[in-house]
Amino acid sequence: MKIHGSGQTNFNPYKNRLQKQMNDSKGTGKKDQLEISDEAKKLHNSEKPDAKRASYVQKMKDAVDKGTYQIDYEKTARRMMDFWSTNTKGGD
Repeated sequence: MKIHGSGQTNFNPYKNRLQKQMNDSKGTGKKDQLEISDEAKKLHNSEKPDAKRASYVQKMKDAVDKGTYQIDYEKTARRMMDFWSTNTKGGD
C-alpha cells in the first residue's frame, strides 16, 4: 500500500519557491543604487582641514622627513598626566 500525503507523486515545495523567485527577478529589472543625503554631504565637506591646520601638519611632516623634529618629553608627559588625571573615574 502506498501513501501519498499531498496527493501528488512529484511534489517538491522548494522547486515551486525557486521558480517563483526566478520569475520575480526577471520582471523587476531593478539595479542597486546609493543615495547620499544632503546632511551627509555637508558633513563630508566640513571634514576638510582648514589652511592653518594643513600648514601645521605639512610643517611637522617635513621636520620628520628631514630628521629635525624634536620631541619635548616633559611636555608630552605633562599632557599625558593631565589627560589621565582628568579622564579617569573612580579611585586608584
